[in-house]
Amino acid sequence: MINLSGFFSTGLFTYLFVILFQGPAFAGSMQEATAIQNDTLVYEDIIRGERLFHGLVYLENKAQKCSGCHSTFAASSIDSVNWNPNALDISLKYLDRSVEDLGRVLNNPSGVKMSQAHSNFKFSDAEIVQLKGFMESFPDKGLKEQKPVITNLALFIIALVFFLISLTDLVVTKKLKRQWINLAVLSATSIYIIYVLVVNAILIGRSPGYSPDQPIKFSHAVHAGQNKTDCIYCHNFAPYSKVSGITQSNVCMNCHLIVRNGTRSGMFEIAKVVSSFEDKEPIRWIQVHNLPDHVYYNHSQHVNAGGIECTKCHGPVETMDRIGQYSDLSMGWCINCHRTEQVNFNENEFYSQYKLLSEKVLKGELDKVVVEAQGGNECMRCHY
Repeated sequence: MINLSGFFSTGLFTYLFVILFQGPAFAGSMQEATAIQNDTLVYEDIIRGERLFHGLVYLENKAQKCSGCHSTFAASSIDSVNWNPNALDISLKYLDRSVEDLGRVLNNPSGVKMSQAHSNFKFSDAEIVQLKGFMESFPDKGLKEQKPVITNLALFIIALVFFLISLTDLVVTKKLKRQWINLAVLSATSIYIIYVLVVNAILIGRSPGYSPDQPIKFSHAVHAGQNKTDCIYCHNFAPYSKVSGITQSNVCMNCHLIVRNGTRSGMFEIAKVVSSFEDKEPIRWIQVHNLPDHVYYNHSQHVNAGGIECTKCHGPVETMDRIGQYSDLSMGWCINCHRTEQVNFNENEFYSQYKLLSEKVLKGELDKVVVEAQGGNECMRCHY
């Protein structure tokens, strides 16, 4: 005999859990699964879908781990790129698609790279439904952030504790007979604490190594390095504008009308460019190099008048898969460049205001060094 009270209590608990904790996405996945398999997708199926994604369920005595390629963590490495789309990207792309669409991609992918990666993948219809359910719940969770490294903070706290203990014993309690130990501890911890405070105070407002996740995994190593694309082709404002500018999908499509499949990224990232162009939605690139609001910087002045190469400030971008801030962009760094970089102010149309001074140099009435010094050591050049 069927225990109806147990059945209704279990069903009621599942229904309340769905409404309170899983939200519309979960409810949508339940309806879709019901329509396809005439079965109800319950919370346990979502958990099994998650376990399938992480390779914790062995299919046909083989482990198939989706998370090995499709990370569930936010990117943290500056120099490397996981070319495979992360779990959030996949979830968002297939959020409004059917289970059949997901099944075709998993079991019968069309791209060369995906065909190689999924060659041994065979999911049943029920397992695909479970994976789809997990993926629909994933956007609410988002990618996991890497745990911050607290080693330096822990060392600072330990040094501060030892400093306070030694100071208290030296001045108040005086329990330690050999007071020179307290003096030694105070000296060592004081040096360390002052060093940490000074170094971190200097770094306030600076962000060397800053490398945010971009909406598209764009590799400068591929475009600028391997394909020898000139910087100005994409950053075409730099020669005549304050800002360098950043290309949008219409420029990208000059190449990607033909190139639709990357050797490392497959079709997924390039498809984002195509979608941006076709939907007329701009790509929301995140600025990497930032200066304080009270600093004036003009790209055209440095590119044209100064003849400065892009790599002088941005580093060897042709070797970077994942772009990051190369220089610290501090005032000292800028001033040092202004002092050492040789700029030809004579016959330089950008510096028309120095024409009279240049003529005096040619006549021998004024030292060339004096004219060159007009280039950028004055405070008002950058702060006005």
